[in-house]
Amino acid sequence: IILDEAQNTTREQMKMFLTRIGFGSTAVVTGDTSQIDLPKGTQSGLTHAMTVLDEVAGITFTEFANKDVVRHPLVQRVVSAYDAFEQRNASPRGESLP
Repeated sequence: IILDEAQNTTREQMKMFLTRIGFGSTAVVTGDTSQIDLPKGTQSGLTHAMTVLDEVAGITFTEFANKDVVRHPLVQRVVSAYDAFEQRNASPRGESLP
């Protein structure tokens, strides 16, 4: 079972998905926490699950870096540029400024 774009799930949706995995099933959850499109004030189910389930046996998290982007080489440079912009423009509370 694959849940793609999981960064846009709510906490409730993620819990619903994860608590319905059946015997003999394998679940893969993918998402990019830098591309969360949820309404302001709504926590991503993916980031929440990564915190809650970090030490649960049988669950593994794999995080990729910019160098792992396997699309067009330009995409890696675009991702790096956005990361650098967000680093330079982060507010003291960790929120991105416009």
